Amino acid sequence: MDGWMDGWMDGWMDGRYSHSNQTLSMSLDDKQETLRGADENRGSLGKPACSRKRTATIIFTLKNEVGGLIKALKLFQEKHVHLVHIESRKSRRRDSDFEVFVDCDSEHEQMKELTQLLSTHAQIVEITPFGGCSPLAEDDRADALEADGIPWFPKKISDLDQCANRVLMYGSDLDADHPGFKDGVYRKRRQYFADVAMTFKHGNPIPKIHYTAEEVRTWGVVFRELHKLYPSHACKEYLKNLPLLTRDCCYSEDNIPQLEDVSKFLKGRSGFTIRPVAGYLSPRDFLAGLAFRVFHCTQYVRHSSEPLYTPEPDTCHELLGHVPLLAEPSFAQFSQEIGLASLGASDDAVKKLATCYFFTVEFGLCKQDGKLRAYGAGLLSSVSELKHSLSGKANILPFDPILTCNQECMITTFQEAYFVAESFEEAKNKMREFAKTLHRPFTVHYNPYTQSVDVLTDTHNINSMVKDIRHELDIVEEALNQLGKPLRE
Repeated sequence: MDGWMDGWMDGWMDGRYSHSNQTLSMSLDDKQETLRGADENRGSLGKPACSRKRTATIIFTLKNEVGGLIKALKLFQEKHVHLVHIESRKSRRRDSDFEVFVDCDSEHEQMKELTQLLSTHAQIVEITPFGGCSPLAEDDRADALEADGIPWFPKKISDLDQCANRVLMYGSDLDADHPGFKDGVYRKRRQYFADVAMTFKHGNPIPKIHYTAEEVRTWGVVFRELHKLYPSHACKEYLKNLPLLTRDCCYSEDNIPQLEDVSKFLKGRSGFTIRPVAGYLSPRDFLAGLAFRVFHCTQYVRHSSEPLYTPEPDTCHELLGHVPLLAEPSFAQFSQEIGLASLGASDDAVKKLATCYFFTVEFGLCKQDGKLRAYGAGLLSSVSELKHSLSGKANILPFDPILTCNQECMITTFQEAYFVAESFEEAKNKMREFAKTLHRPFTVHYNPYTQSVDVLTDTHNINSMVKDIRHELDIVEEALNQLGKPLRE
């Protein structure tokens, strides 16, 4: 199509493009139906009958500036990519003015080069194979996302090996005000725990730790003091799961549970697993683990000189604060959805999600039987702050992610405000709505069978997901029919 640039601006103005004797008038909203129909063009074995070239669909956005469209479309000509259909519409995205929809014939390498080049001039929203051919390879989709400025994120659970060791501070590197800063023996012990975590790989059992008598005594002090408060301060879900951990993971004041035992317990209860970590992770890396139902967990114990205080998360905080609620399916899903929302999100969006996580999973309150109860791990592992949060003197506000995400997180003092939700379900629904307001040009879906994340950038992935949903609905309908309760239309 050597002369396709001539007269294109007329087509741009009304959002249509006519080629030869054929007028193409498919709207963007009709695109998905057409893509679905392309699945019929398959061989006898159910595989696409692809030629050497294939037709692909690209949607990209542009600012309404002079020459912007010309520059973008000229790239197709330079890469000898044949245009089959072009149209435009007013963009629904805040950061652009127009969306351009293009069908084009190309070979694999041409398409890869084109998308990389096009991403320097425009924001690519979607790349979708067309005409029944197989979807772009996973590596190609990843390249397209990264070329579009999307931060790297793990696509499968084993990818966490690449980010679990990006620890901000660990081992013997303690701040000068840390209780164990001048204790050489303690610092050496912390380095041992760091080495165990840094050498761990996905799929391996978590190494068993032989805790010292001093470490067990420190754990025992924390364990005893907190158990005095749990009946009157902890939420019902926490109190339900704590006895199960005593039974199955040997929770007691004279025994520090092993992470491998706890991980197996959680796997059977909510699908979560434990991964040892050497210290603080960045919010992005920590939340990414939650997306795969993986909780990064420290194994070291706070310094014995101050058993009821720690400036950092330790195994007392993790095992007594987090684990009992990670065993609760509804809470586990809430945590995972925050993690999924963070994948590929902007730095600003991750900061907002991390702040919401901090004031819910770490310091959240809920209402039960007309009374305030704690479900945040930071509260449930701190004797003094657990008392303070429910003393009637703390500043209590309703949980609203839009407001909560701007609250300052206090690390070494009590929080200036605590946020209360009516239930985990309410908090989860509010976070879902909030996540929709955070700009991300794609959607992700967690596949529990492969423990991987599907990036829903093309109709092939979406159709696969729809098939899974239909299968699940068939099972529900069959179960209801057996109960004599037909599924509502």
